[in-house]
Amino acid sequence: MMKHKLRLATASDSNSCAEIVNNWIDRTTWMPRRHSHEAIKRMIKDGMPHREFWVIGEPVKGYLSFDIKAKQIMGLYVASPGQGLGKLLLDRVKLGKQYIKLWSHSKNISAHDFYLREGFKLTGDKKIGYDEIEEKCFEWRK
Repeated sequence: MMKHKLRLATASDSNSCAEIVNNWIDRTTWMPRRHSHEAIKRMIKDGMPHREFWVIGEPVKGYLSFDIKAKQIMGLYVASPGQGLGKLLLDRVKLGKQYIKLWSHSKNISAHDFYLREGFKLTGDKKIGYDEIEEKCFEWRK
């Protein structure tokens, strides 16, 4: 696998991160667009200072947003799944942590398979997310 630069994000990375999310929404048939491209950019930029926010690649090819207080992954997106970038981001955020939680869209089966491979367990908890789509809860313990 090629070596990819992994670093903490800066505000200047927000557009690249938003582009990855917007492209994912646009190509995912079951994911409705609830927020404009510009709103996604704003949400990411506004959230960055409040989270542990990692990016990978130059240019940015993926990111992981982690809420330290809630011990929760708020977003994990890569431009091209299946290249190991999500694993690198996840391995980085696991360092020094004993517990991590995340919510994943119920229809995102490929993400669920990835989280299960990476040691997460499905809790059985479900909720309707801010985008009005059902989500499932996953937890990881060291």
